[in-house]
Amino acid sequence: MNDWRIYRGVGQPHDGVRRLPEPPPWRDFTRAQDGASAGSQDPSGARRLGVRRRRAENYAPRPAEVDAVNAALYLRRPLLVTGNPGTGKSTLAYAVAHELRLGRVLRWPIVSRTTLQDGLYRYDAIGRLQDVQLERARGARGAGGNGSDPGAGNDAADGSDADGRADGDGADRDPGIGAYIRLGPLGTALLPSELPRVLLIDELDKSDLDLPNDLLNTLEEGEFAIPELERVADRQPVVEVLSHDSGRVAVHGGRIACTNFPLIVLTSNGERDFPAPLLRRCVQLELEPPGEEQLTAMVEAHLGEEGVAAGQDLIGRFLDREPGEVMAADQLLNALFLTQHTPHAERLTRERIADLLMQRLDRSR
Repeated sequence: MNDWRIYRGVGQPHDGVRRLPEPPPWRDFTRAQDGASAGSQDPSGARRLGVRRRRAENYAPRPAEVDAVNAALYLRRPLLVTGNPGTGKSTLAYAVAHELRLGRVLRWPIVSRTTLQDGLYRYDAIGRLQDVQLERARGARGAGGNGSDPGAGNDAADGSDADGRADGDGADRDPGIGAYIRLGPLGTALLPSELPRVLLIDELDKSDLDLPNDLLNTLEEGEFAIPELERVADRQPVVEVLSHDSGRVAVHGGRIACTNFPLIVLTSNGERDFPAPLLRRCVQLELEPPGEEQLTAMVEAHLGEEGVAAGQDLIGRFLDREPGEVMAADQLLNALFLTQHTPHAERLTRERIADLLMQRLDRSR
């Protein structure tokens, strides 16, 4: 079929969407989830590294990149990676985790409202209060009471209840305070472990002014406290809480302290400067745009050798752009994928698609 379009703009309903081809590998959430459920790979890693994993195996990082990663590993310091969008800053974390078999990458995406608390843990005091009050009301009704207790749930709200259980018949059903505490990505990365976890703190330059400074003590000490658990530590020294991986982990004495400092990769698009105390604590890496070798490996990982052969003109166009012109590698991937799915379209149409998808990111709007 010469007409590659699914939506035609004719205004009449039709079933053309049923011939929509498989998604690009880097946008195939179903395949990645199937692989994760089988225990074979991290879904995010599969999309970033390629379903064939050839990007991780064939990718030849520059010596400066290898040196920076190893310096961060040896020194137990965070790695601050700066570069233009689409240069592979986030992918670096997944490549290291894949090669060193460090498991699933913990990802903490940063927005303007992100706080340190989001990364460490969250305590759902309101949810716990509601559950305790509901159990007490059920117990009171079962005992023939009216279910009213003016002071019900006050201890649960502030975490001061020694064992986290309600009075009455609902006591056996209350899961305790640990069920209402979930560790964030940073908190999970700092759990004691045999091998370091990989934590990606993505786009730190999007944060407000306070977050880089708020991170300093945690990054330096490798530990933090959970006051809600410290308050009851004398009566309940070990509490199981939820991790960012959705598992249950034991917290001793209301504090979490790492035994192996995680490999923390902080990324930045260079949109702001960071305070000197944060820079002092990090190994810094300026990531250059990918060259021909890196681009070829990336295309082969996602689209195979046939993708490289069919896309030589677009790869050359990407590499020959003007100095200082900002363009992301995933724009090239998008153009290659879509033009390869229009093999019978007119050359003018394919060039128009490439122009649409490979627009410079730094041009004025």
